[in-house]
Amino acid sequence: MRLLRAGLRLFFLHFYTSLAWTYDAIAYLVSVGQWNAWVLSAREAVTSFPVLEIGHGPGHLLVGLGPRAVGADASRQMSRIAQRRLRRAGIQPRLVRARSQELPFRSASFGCLVSTFSAEYILEPASIQEAWRVLRAGARLVIVAMAEIRSRRPIDRLASWLFRVTGQSGEIPSEWIEPLVQIGFDLRRLDVPVLRSNVVQFIGTKPLAVAGGATKSNPEAGDLKGD
Repeated sequence: MRLLRAGLRLFFLHFYTSLAWTYDAIAYLVSVGQWNAWVLSAREAVTSFPVLEIGHGPGHLLVGLGPRAVGADASRQMSRIAQRRLRRAGIQPRLVRARSQELPFRSASFGCLVSTFSAEYILEPASIQEAWRVLRAGARLVIVAMAEIRSRRPIDRLASWLFRVTGQSGEIPSEWIEPLVQIGFDLRRLDVPVLRSNVVQFIGTKPLAVAGGATKSNPEAGDLKGD
C-alpha cells in the first residue's frame, strides 16, 4: 500500500507540472465530476480582501474570487493555464511564481489566505510562518484539506478508495493541526456538504492585537471543533 501511495503521489507531482495540461480532466475523472465544486467551496469562507491563493493550480478558484484575488504557484505550467483562464473570464491576472515558504509580499498584506488540496508543503514550518506573516491581524487562513465521497454508487465508491489511497481522504493527522495552533491561529474545522461529498475545511484566524501586546480572538473563530 505504501509503495502504491508513493507511486501515485509521484504521478500527481508530474501532472501538476509537466503534465499540467491533463490536470482538469484527471481531477474531473477521479472526483467523478465534483472537483471544481470542492475547490469553489472555499469561497464561502473568504470574508475579507485582498485574498491570496497559495498553489492556485489551473485558476478556477481565482476566477470565482474575482479581481481582488492574487495567486502564487511554483509551477510555470499552472501559471500559464491560470493566466489564460483569468483572461477569458475578463480578469487581469495577478499571479506570481513563488514557493509557499518564501512569499514575495510585505507583512500584513492580505485579509485572507486560501489553499485547496495542497501537498504537505503548505504545513511545513516555513510555509506556516509565511502565512502568518502576510496575513493582517484578524485575517483568515482557509485550508480545504480533503473531501470524503459519501455516495454509495459503485463509481463513487471507487473514487473514494482512490482518495484514501493517495491520502486525500480519511482521518486528519494531528500533525496537520498542531503547527497551526502553536503559531497562534484560532482554528476550527468545518464539514461542508458539496454535491455527493463532505469537504473538510480548516479555518484559522489570526488574533487581533490589543493594548499591552496581548491578543484577542476574532469572535468568528473558535477552538478546534467539528461542526
